Amino acid sequence: MREDIREERTALLRDDQVKEGDHILYWMQRAQRAEYNHALEYAVEKANEADKTLVVFFGITDEFEDANLRHYRFMLEGLKETKEELEDKGITLVIRHEHPREGVKKLAYEASLLIVDKAYLDFLREWRESVAEEVDIPLIEVETDVVVPVEEASTKEEYAARTIRPKINDVLSDYMKKVQERKLEKTSLEYDFDTFDIDDIEEALSKLDVDESVEPVESFKGGTSEAKNHLEEFLEHKLRGYADHSNDPTKDYLSHMSPYLHFGQISPLYVALKVKEKGGPGVDEYLEQLIVRRELAYNFVYYNEDHRSLKCLPEWAQKTLEEHEEDEREYIYPREEFEKAETHDEYWNAAQEEMLKTGKMHNYMRMYWGKKILEWSETPEEAYETALYLNNKYELDGRDPNGYAGVAWCFGKHDQGWKEREVYGKVRYMNSNGLERKFDIGKYVEKVDSL
Repeated sequence: MREDIREERTALLRDDQVKEGDHILYWMQRAQRAEYNHALEYAVEKANEADKTLVVFFGITDEFEDANLRHYRFMLEGLKETKEELEDKGITLVIRHEHPREGVKKLAYEASLLIVDKAYLDFLREWRESVAEEVDIPLIEVETDVVVPVEEASTKEEYAARTIRPKINDVLSDYMKKVQERKLEKTSLEYDFDTFDIDDIEEALSKLDVDESVEPVESFKGGTSEAKNHLEEFLEHKLRGYADHSNDPTKDYLSHMSPYLHFGQISPLYVALKVKEKGGPGVDEYLEQLIVRRELAYNFVYYNEDHRSLKCLPEWAQKTLEEHEEDEREYIYPREEFEKAETHDEYWNAAQEEMLKTGKMHNYMRMYWGKKILEWSETPEEAYETALYLNNKYELDGRDPNGYAGVAWCFGKHDQGWKEREVYGKVRYMNSNGLERKFDIGKYVEKVDSL
């Protein structure tokens, strides 16, 4: 195995005899890209070693957890590009409109080896475990959507960034390696597989029976090339000012990588290497967010099965929120009013509107947004459910380890106790006065209004 795909990136989910099948099969799920994909390169290497072709499979289920038309549109835009790039490499991408678990099992009958990219959320891990139990060929999982493999970074849930940071930094240089592209020796393009046509995205979407309550956005288009465009813009015009201005919602000093990272349309390793290569001010601060903070979130959902509820919080946070659950709230809003951005607070409403209109919210405002949902809900439990509901429904980067960790942080996860106050207890507090002190927050409201 070459240095760029270390053994720590691979795991044997099913140990079985390699069959004399027609091809090697890569079940693409998390990493929806044709480059800087350790799982794909591993599959190419195995195909070449066995003198076989390589087929890539992607299954589209209408019932993916919390997904709607906004998410499906962005995903298909990326898949269309990935399909074309794989064909340029001599690889067939078979897309089926069926549950991935069922589709991959059918294709596995004719395969000699099955490879899949690693999952972190519980239900996606269950998909892989289910397939592993039913196929009769080896199933190998390859980790490619974090820089440092999650179990290599830590074997347990970490308390905060300060506890995982030294563990990641100790091994980071081992994994900051360029992914070497392997050339496939035998093409699979002559195969005539039944596949779901996505060349016309609008027509493909019309054939899916998905939630259409949330419209697609024009702000962000899916695909690896679009991700690279945003990254290049960031490197050339924003990175130098990232440390000073990235927390200011009135300015755009963000990379906008999160939607593309969420769908696996760009590799975090590729982004990290490009940022490091650029050098200069902002590099350390950006890599802290991309690697340490992002991979803390992956550590969280991987090791904490309660990440969808308040049970995921540290004991002190659960205790203080329970003690203050009966505190009088100055404002209480039902979920419907939050969703429509109909609170008394124009700054909060602007944050919600930004998410509704663009599918993305400025990182700093997302913290304020979550804190106020806690403050203006009848109970912490209701607030947590509301924040997850809105984040997962409207954000292009929702339904994601970062999303779950971000919501949990607003309730005390990965944080410490602060001065005790009403409603929040010892959970960190944020208010509108803080926004006004730090920024010309009125400009943010005007910017969102103009969208």
